[in-house]
Order: sequence, then structure tokens, then C-alpha cells
Amino acid sequence: MNITLITPAPPGSRAGNRATAERWGHLLEHAGHLVNIITEYQGEACDLFIALHAWRSHDAVIQFRARHPDTPLIVVLTGTDIYDHQHRFPEAALASLALADCLIGLHHRVRKDIPDRFTDKLTTVLQSADKPALSSQPKAGFDICVIGHLRDEKDPLRAALAARRLPETSAIRVINAGKPHTPEWEQKALAQQRANSRFQWIGEVDKHAIHQLMNRCRAMVISSVMEGGANVVSEACRAGLPVIASDISGNIGLLGDNYPGYFPVGDDTELAKMLQRAEDSPGFLGDLEERVAALAGNFTPQAEQAALHTAIEKAKAGRARLNPSE
Repeated sequence: MNITLITPAPPGSRAGNRATAERWGHLLEHAGHLVNIITEYQGEACDLFIALHAWRSHDAVIQFRARHPDTPLIVVLTGTDIYDHQHRFPEAALASLALADCLIGLHHRVRKDIPDRFTDKLTTVLQSADKPALSSQPKAGFDICVIGHLRDEKDPLRAALAARRLPETSAIRVINAGKPHTPEWEQKALAQQRANSRFQWIGEVDKHAIHQLMNRCRAMVISSVMEGGANVVSEACRAGLPVIASDISGNIGLLGDNYPGYFPVGDDTELAKMLQRAEDSPGFLGDLEERVAALAGNFTPQAEQAALHTAIEKAKAGRARLNPSE
């Protein structure tokens, strides 16, 4: 098939939407398709149109459906689509869902978080991640990583705030890797680093450096207030790195209802207790490690490619039902 995939994130961006688009392009091309990744839609025809982000790609979705009423259309639901834009901008966001032949959700609880009338269109595609080469060096100290861009949705300094509540005897240090979304976020990170001896901000780094960071850390904190299904959780599971996560749908939908490593979103007091438990209780940390290792198979490229194929077939079938003469 000749597939067009639109994403709001431009080439060279390390935004999650761009990474997803490029990874899917590679997986789909490996399966024999031709994939054109764009950021602006100019009306061109294709055999399948995939729109990353229901709200940000709304204009492209409207234009595509008007120009090509017989072509299958997939809309991918991001975290801001589900937990923000469908409520703040319902007319545009929900119109994209209505026009889609298939919806892709990136975690298992999306079905609970969108209107019931759209759930029959939904297919779950869990984002894959490379398995990093394991380090032969033993882990020293008790470093905790936070990986992700510094922006409001990520609540990125929550672990740093929690670390300030730890007893003096704790060896925990929080290392944050991520690009600031605004100058204000850069200033917040620098101010926290100056005031907090347990916190280091290393800025935006490449994938190799992320893998090195994961290899030397004892656990990863993902403290987001909203997520569509964070790829960094996939990376941690593939790395066998225990995850301590805010109890939001996007994290629970990846790690499972019974995962013991959740803390109340935005609560640095409870996060501090969990960090201290991870440091003081090898049994608890070992349990988290076993659980993420058991989940790692959900996040392989092969599993993601198979789920994408399921979504494509669903979109084709959905469009065929609306155009029975085809």
C-alpha cells in the first residue's frame, strides 16, 4: 500500500509524535508498504491515511476525507487528545474520531477514556522499544532517572521534589534527561538543581545516552499527569528497569491494574515513601524488576508491527462497509 502518515512534529524533532511516526514508517516499510511522512497535507491521494493526533491533525483529516471519501483513514489518539483536547475542543477532536475508520490507542485503558460510540473502532498498538545492551558494570549508588521533555503534562520535577523529603541517610539521586518545552521550564530545572543536592538535570540527550542512563539507574520515575502511552515505559520494560509511575490511565494501561509501583499523581510525599521503599527493600525493587521483565514482550517491534497490521485491516474493513460497491 501507498501510505501517507501525518504528524505535527517536524523532521529532526525528538517529540514523541515524531518518534512514533518514524518508527511506524520503518515497520510498515519493512512489511512491504511505501510510507510518506508529512507535516502538512496538500491533498495528495494514497491507499491509506494515518493521522497522528486527532486534534492537531483535524484540518488534514477533514480535507482528506472530503477529497478521498473511499480511502481508509486511521486516527491515532495521543494523551492530549484523550485527556485534554476532547474536553476543551470537543467539536474538532471528536469530529476526527467520527471520520476515522479505525482509531489507534497506545495503551489498554483508552477504551474507558473515550466516548462509547467510538470504542468499536478502537485498536490498541503498544509502542515498541529497542532492547539496550546490558552493562557489565555493577550499579553504584542509587540513581533514579526521569526521562522526558520538561512540560506541564509530564510534571517532570515531581521526583526531584520527592527526593528532598528523603532522610539524610538516603543515597538516592534523581537524574532528569529532557528538553525544556519553554524558557520557564529551563529556569525551573536550573533552580531546582541549585537548591537540591539530590537532583541533576542533564538536558536533552540521544538514545545511546538514554540507554546508558537506564543501565546505571536503579529505577525510573514517570510522574506525568496525562499520557497516551509513553514510549519511555516501553523502553524501561525492555531494559528491565523498575518503573515507579503516577496512577494515571496512560501508565496503568501499560503496566497493568495490579502493578505495585504506583503513587498518587502529583503527590511528592507518597512518591518519596515509594522511593525510600525501593531503596530500603530489595524485595520490593526485585518484584518491580520481575514485573517489568514479564511485560517486555509486549513492547517488541514484532508485536507493534502485528498490531499495526490489525489496525490497517480494521480500517479497510470499516471503509468497505461504508462503500459496499468497492
